[in-house]
Amino acid sequence: MFLEHLSLTDFRSYEHIDLALKPGVTVLVGSNGLGKTNLVESIGYLSTLSSHRVSADGPLLRFGTERALIRAQLVRGEQKVMVEVEINASRANRARINRANPIRARDVLGICRTVIFAPEDLALVKGDPSSRRRFLDELLVVLLPKHAATRSEYDRVLKQRNALLKSARAAHFSRNGVGEGHLSTLDVWDQHMADAAAKLLEARLDLLNRLRPHMSEAYAQLTDGSKLLRAVYRSSLDAELDDAGLPGTAVEPEDLSLSSLDELREKYVAALAASRTRELERGMSLVGPHRDELELLLGAAPARGYASHGESWSVALALRLASFHVLGEDDHIAGNQPILILDDVFAELDTQRRRKLAAMVATAEQVLVTAAVGEDIPAELVGAQLQVIPGAVVSHAD
Repeated sequence: MFLEHLSLTDFRSYEHIDLALKPGVTVLVGSNGLGKTNLVESIGYLSTLSSHRVSADGPLLRFGTERALIRAQLVRGEQKVMVEVEINASRANRARINRANPIRARDVLGICRTVIFAPEDLALVKGDPSSRRRFLDELLVVLLPKHAATRSEYDRVLKQRNALLKSARAAHFSRNGVGEGHLSTLDVWDQHMADAAAKLLEARLDLLNRLRPHMSEAYAQLTDGSKLLRAVYRSSLDAELDDAGLPGTAVEPEDLSLSSLDELREKYVAALAASRTRELERGMSLVGPHRDELELLLGAAPARGYASHGESWSVALALRLASFHVLGEDDHIAGNQPILILDDVFAELDTQRRRKLAAMVATAEQVLVTAAVGEDIPAELVGAQLQVIPGAVVSHAD
């Protein structure tokens, strides 16, 4: 897959811009603050309906405007498809495919596949567990768009259950105490929670099993290979069952991958029952995928807190490169390889890592690179260069 044409209206700093692109490597060069990242951010948004820089849509709208429009002409093998996403300040976002009638924005998920590596990705290594959970869930949605509904359902159930727990906690501290009504309603929401949590956990574990070999290989290629990169999924489910001393719990985190969906559901029901007293005391859900951790290990030590700055960059790169390969393996349509975006990456890498990364990505169908100065781009990554100036993009030939 490659992006042939990008059009933005009132997106970030751009009132309007049209950009023609070709397969292969394209480098967007320009001083910081001129909008290079805004361009690649818009392409990434088409893939996940979220930004790699901010958690809300508001900052994506040009200041003073009520909507932004991203329009992209994509080429997949012999087919062309136009995708449009309208980001709105005061109503639900909408989308169109090939200029047809408006549809829900999430109905375009899976059409544009991208993998973005950016400075913010250091949070995948150094940040809190929410960064790594988001990494898994966003990749899930790109790989299998049906999991947008899986995530949405889990978030909905979690919100409702937390509201009930807070209400029950408030009642506990009042003269009434926790009533039978609260407890019976909580029993119902425990079932909903177990079902939604089991589906999300099963999807994450399956994805992680596909990522692991590519992560280890990518890290070895980016470094001298003296340390092995591994990933271990730490589930709040196992922790709660172990604390309760219940039979049949997993001794090792990896054993969860061997559980069926029904088995995971049953384990969640047991874990929620075991944690009920503590949850009522705190007024929040203490078990579920929202409390899980993807632990990254270099050798025997956790990468978080122990990896050097250079090692942390290599780990983050390995995660994104593994994502690229997993999406490529899932390519059931000719020409559906994801678009690879490297946003201001090379300035942070030493010469050796620059050259290794360039060699690893040069054969991708389309690679979009941003850089403040062209000299940061390794010679191995040859391609077209475009100059980003205030409000526009021009080729060096212009």
